[in-house]
Amino acid sequence: MYEVTIREVFSAAHSLRNYGGKCEELHGHNFKVDVTVEARQLDQTGLALDFRILKEETRKVLSLLDHAFLNDLEPFRDRNPSSENIAKFVYEGLCQRIQVPGIKVKRVRVWESENACASYLGEGE
Repeated sequence: MYEVTIREVFSAAHSLRNYGGKCEELHGHNFKVDVTVEARQLDQTGLALDFRILKEETRKVLSLLDHAFLNDLEPFRDRNPSSENIAKFVYEGLCQRIQVPGIKVKRVRVWESENACASYLGEGE
């Protein structure tokens, strides 16, 4: 099994509802997002998936979040824009965009600081 991982960044503000702490207040992060895809085989070029393609598709999904107040976006109106929920949003967006035979989005990891992240690996993984 091969894995390919890229990192992209975006900046956004949010507040966590019903949290009971400082994070209920409006604040922002420079989020780092790691995306890992897996492949059983390499293509004729010797690649699992071109980094350029993975970066382009990830940037398209992240553009929906970049420089936004996440709480105002449709996906986060009824659920907190936590790192966990952001990771799931990005994962699902990439699963829709990356339709390459033999390639599967394996994990999306969202870093909200240098030492704190959350990952999403899909349902039942």
